[in-house]
Amino acid sequence: MSYLEPSEFVTKMVDSGESKVYMSTKDTVIRAYMAGAVLGLAAMFAITVMVKTGSPLVGALLFPVGFIMLYLMKFDLLTGVFTLVPLAWLDKRPGVTIGQVLRNWGLVFVGNLGGALTVAFIMSFVLTYGYNVDGGAIATKVASIGESRTLGYQAQGLDGWLTIFMRGMLCNWMVSMGVVGAMVSTSATGKIVAMWMPVMLFFFMGFEHSIVNMFLFPFSMIMGGDFTVGDYLLWNELPTVLGNLVGGLVFVGLPLYYTHVKTSPDRQIGK
Repeated sequence: MSYLEPSEFVTKMVDSGESKVYMSTKDTVIRAYMAGAVLGLAAMFAITVMVKTGSPLVGALLFPVGFIMLYLMKFDLLTGVFTLVPLAWLDKRPGVTIGQVLRNWGLVFVGNLGGALTVAFIMSFVLTYGYNVDGGAIATKVASIGESRTLGYQAQGLDGWLTIFMRGMLCNWMVSMGVVGAMVSTSATGKIVAMWMPVMLFFFMGFEHSIVNMFLFPFSMIMGGDFTVGDYLLWNELPTVLGNLVGGLVFVGLPLYYTHVKTSPDRQIGK
């Protein structure tokens, strides 16, 4: 059967984290760059669908195609390495240090950002014919999203910052379930179905994904969003990244690791 038991796929999670630590700088950055670019295209696709159909649900149903493509190509998102790479350190894999974990996260962040910014520039250029015409309904929609998800949080002060942190946490809880879900099956079809469901959920619910936002907010600023880079970093990207880290590691990586790899002895009835 194509289904793997948790004890099998959680070991694969640790193996995957270890392999990412030892990957060369070149390969890590290139794979992360491509992941950021593909996810940016997927976000643009979903927004276009929402604008043209008027249905956020249809956009959410279709957004996971980007996530699936980048996963099947073994490209890396920051949200995924937040969950997988620390497990190699916890499992005391040879030579895996906190420094190497942080190095991997840093390289993936830079690569994801580069890919997302590239697509933001290309799509803004295409949408406006080289910045010679108005971007239309899509530009208006994206600009409003950028403003509401920076200045809207800022207006609520600390509560707004904590809200986006929690939305980031909920996001990577679901996204990491998609990453892990793909390891549950050995068939491509099984992987696709397992990834589709939680990724669709996060997108429709409006949770915050740090790499999607690396595309969305620069694109929004180019399209006329009235907020600054500082607004974006402080009132979106920073709390989103921290929330993504907590959500993926605390709600997915650690529970699976400590109950399927570092298991406790079974309770003896009557003793």
